[in-house]
Amino acid sequence: MEKFQVIRNGIVFELEPEEEGGFTITVPSLPGCVSFGKTIDEALEEIKDAMAGWVEVAKEEGLDVPEEVEKTVFVPN
Repeated sequence: MEKFQVIRNGIVFELEPEEEGGFTITVPSLPGCVSFGKTIDEALEEIKDAMAGWVEVAKEEGLDVPEEVEKTVFVPN
């Protein structure tokens, strides 16, 4: 099975099935934002923490955060 995309709340997620099972998930609009889950639903849940961390660091570094991500990801102050 090849990579495929899922769109939730305007955010594109790319999922890639792994040979040993499970899925690697990335967010193309957030370079380097990656996670893993045993199922598609788990991968989509796990990526939330990675996205929050990405946004937090981006804000600290003064980097732009895509609007659709900023509206969706909650980062505590």
